[in-house]
Amino acid sequence: MRRTLKVLSALLTYPSAQLQRAVPELRAALDGEGALPQGNRDRLDHALEEIVTGDLFDLQERYVLLFDRTRSLSLHLFEHVHGESRDRGQAMVDLKALYERHGLAITSSELPDHLPLFLEFLSEIPGVEARELIAETSHVLEALRLRLEKRKVSYSAVFSCVQTLAHARPQSDALAAMLREADEDPHDLAALDAAWEEEEVTFGPGSATAAHCGKDGIAAKIRAARRPAPGMPVAQPKRPVVTYRQANRD
Repeated sequence: MRRTLKVLSALLTYPSAQLQRAVPELRAALDGEGALPQGNRDRLDHALEEIVTGDLFDLQERYVLLFDRTRSLSLHLFEHVHGESRDRGQAMVDLKALYERHGLAITSSELPDHLPLFLEFLSEIPGVEARELIAETSHVLEALRLRLEKRKVSYSAVFSCVQTLAHARPQSDALAAMLREADEDPHDLAALDAAWEEEEVTFGPGSATAAHCGKDGIAAKIRAARRPAPGMPVAQPKRPVVTYRQANRD
């Protein structure tokens, strides 16, 4: 499961020539571990094939339109949990502390709730705990999968594979609440601007968005503030890196 989570993490990073060159290695890791059922493996292989054969500029443009410009597809997990709630700050601190308790140090500028970083973290902790944390976020993962599937985008396979690894089923009420939220068209700039307008800040555990925040380790979000302005060049972000060090057990 650990190698598979690392592969899924890599597939959700910004497309690069390095990622394209790594596709044979990613396939070998999936096949060597054999953690996915054949149906999931086949769908993931389609996503890998798109990466290795696609035009890099087109792949990057699609990534930005989907995950940077479209709030309903944000890869920051807590974008879908707390909205603009004040709770996000402390919860982000809690999530970073969870990483540190496992001896993991973030060596990139990415936020702790960025999904590629989160999946890489899960690949470094015991499987039982990783499955529990995936289950806590399963309503977010499933909503993202459904939205991507509606757009007929191969990235949907990544989200189904994460849930399959944990045998996770989302809570129906939490999923329904997410799916009631607006799902913007990334080509509709007016709708995107409206979606990214500041929301009213709510306080305390009684706020509506706090109801589906999960437990201690997964409790917050912060908006992805790097969406590019129309017509402006997009700087290629680096893949989040997590380094492992032995936790101090004294």
